Amino acid sequence: MDNLLDPCHFIIFGATGNLVTDKLLPALYHLEAAERINEDLRFVAFSRREWRQEQWFQHMQKTLQERLGKHFDEKIYQRFAKRFKYLSGNYNDAQAYRKLMDTLSKPSERCCENIVIYLAIRPTDFIGVVTQLHNAGFSKNFSQLRIVVEKPFGEDIESAKMLNNRLHKHFNEEQIYRIDHYLGKETVQNLLVFRFANTLIEPIWNRNYIDHVQITVAEQKGIGARADYFDKTGVLRDMLQNHLMQLMTVVAMEPPAVLDADALRDEKVKVLKSIRAIPKRAVSSYAFRAQYSSGTINGKAVPGYQDEKAVEKHSTIETFVAAKFYIDNWRWRGVPFYLRTGKRLSTHMSAISIRFKHPPQQLFHETPLENIEPNWVVLSIQPNECMHMEIHAKQPGLDMNTRTVKLVASYREDNEKPLEAYETLLLDVIEGDRSLFIRFDEVEWAWRVVDPILQQWSKDTTTIHTYPSGTWGPEETTRLFDNEDHVWRNQI
Repeated sequence: MDNLLDPCHFIIFGATGNLVTDKLLPALYHLEAAERINEDLRFVAFSRREWRQEQWFQHMQKTLQERLGKHFDEKIYQRFAKRFKYLSGNYNDAQAYRKLMDTLSKPSERCCENIVIYLAIRPTDFIGVVTQLHNAGFSKNFSQLRIVVEKPFGEDIESAKMLNNRLHKHFNEEQIYRIDHYLGKETVQNLLVFRFANTLIEPIWNRNYIDHVQITVAEQKGIGARADYFDKTGVLRDMLQNHLMQLMTVVAMEPPAVLDADALRDEKVKVLKSIRAIPKRAVSSYAFRAQYSSGTINGKAVPGYQDEKAVEKHSTIETFVAAKFYIDNWRWRGVPFYLRTGKRLSTHMSAISIRFKHPPQQLFHETPLENIEPNWVVLSIQPNECMHMEIHAKQPGLDMNTRTVKLVASYREDNEKPLEAYETLLLDVIEGDRSLFIRFDEVEWAWRVVDPILQQWSKDTTTIHTYPSGTWGPEETTRLFDNEDHVWRNQI
């Protein structure tokens, strides 16, 4: 059997889609530029578009030039492009999979048992592709085959179980890599170090000191050309059930006994199991949905969701969701976790904001400091990866006046380049490291948490709140807050 680090073929299904164009190709190019890919590794780009090899190269070169700008290097690209072969075929055509198998078995190709298959396709195509791969002999002929599945994993708890059963029918759990690119972001990984390597932090990371937690993932862009997918999915399934829930588990998890893949996942699952169930009759008190209308983004007029191309008339699919969760365990009981995400919002920003409680005794009630602001710890994920604390200090002068002092800690030195999440995760896939990938029980319990919301919203297909594009969403989300002094934090 080949070693996990031996070269392999890397097959990309959906090679001409948005995910590959926007994320995978630039990430793989950067790994090529950093010389992190074995020189014998080969890529097969598989798509339904009937392109010739030359058309694929033209597409790939144009894509990388647009995404990388001045960082595009022709010599690196030529080295990178030599690794690729393009194949076209229908996902339901058995002949296409035989052609793929023949391509990997050619004498000119260095065949190995270590092969990666990346499903950058719509979730509705997963089962068909996996079945065809098995029928073509991939599950038997490649002992170290790894199959990468993008989110969302299913569209509810039942479909997630069905998809998992189909995958396990042909592949074992160690071969399945359920990817969530947010777990590859350095800020998220750094959160583990921030919490568990600093004795200053961990003792106060609990209900005794923390008032509430906010997790925000805001996007300025709309749905673009993804209406065929998004109008059947919505942002609750597309973002909150996976990205935001994963961020919440990393914030709330207990220290693992050892730092390995299963120990980390065990602690994350414990968090998901501890989340208080949402009563169906009280969904409106825990979750709020809305849809963007027309507005202005960066001085440019943009259409509302209902006017986007291919969106179903009178669609009530949400483009914004805010929700409140409680983790009923010893560490977090009574602390609200506010999660929100949406499209066409005021800015592009992702952050975890932790607000601390006021001091137990207000010593300054007869001074100008009577209404002192609380302390915050904010972990910025996008656009800038950093962590900062907000504490109070006295202003110079005769009076007892205060100002907020921000202690900013960047994770990166000036000469260190940022690392994209997909670069980390793709390299982990190639090397067989599953630490940052998701186990099925994490998926299942995340669906259990949001399932009451989905069921309730599915019953109401006639009404949905709206918010103007370029804003921070509907003001009505304030009804989720436990206290009057809770407000959304819109800035890092």
